[in-house]
Amino acid sequence: MPKRKRKRTAAEKKRRREYMTIFVNGKQKRVKRPPTIDGMDVDEFIRCNADPIWLHQNEMWEYMDTEEETDTDDTDTPF
Repeated sequence: MPKRKRKRTAAEKKRRREYMTIFVNGKQKRVKRPPTIDGMDVDEFIRCNADPIWLHQNEMWEYMDTEEETDTDDTDTPF
């Protein structure tokens, strides 16, 4: 009969949630995971869900879409 896998302790579970393993110069290193919201990167979440008022209040003007940028597909011929 094969050997049963052991369960992880609470400390091991916490460590696994907070850190991830990467390779640097052929060696494993443990680094903190980047923060996420609902599985998305924080910047991506803000771009998808923030309204213009919130972006303006938090001085994130680079994420704001302006009407001038979206209407550039029109031709610039006068009348």
